[in-house]
Amino acid sequence: MKTHKAKRVAIIIEQVMQSRLTDAMSKAGVTGWSVLPVLGGSGSSGAWSREGQVTRGAGMVQVICVVRPDRIDALLEEAFSVVERHIGIVTIGDCEVLRAERF
Repeated sequence: MKTHKAKRVAIIIEQVMQSRLTDAMSKAGVTGWSVLPVLGGSGSSGAWSREGQVTRGAGMVQVICVVRPDRIDALLEEAFSVVERHIGIVTIGDCEVLRAERF
């Protein structure tokens, strides 16, 4: 089966920033993404957990998308405009997809 090269971008950000991030992604031409809850972790501020938090602002989410390689620069510029002033981690990896026309 033929596969096509793509980029997988995963961004962990505060939940209250999710709509700003997905709006920026749309502006960059991204047509689809998935949002997953982040249950906890550890970073420069120490360990944390979503358990017991009651406000929407207390949580983190991971927004994942797959894009064609020629769209990665536009996506990163728009995403960084949101992430640069907030807690956030951006990772980029190579991947392959079966239906290139969807990306």
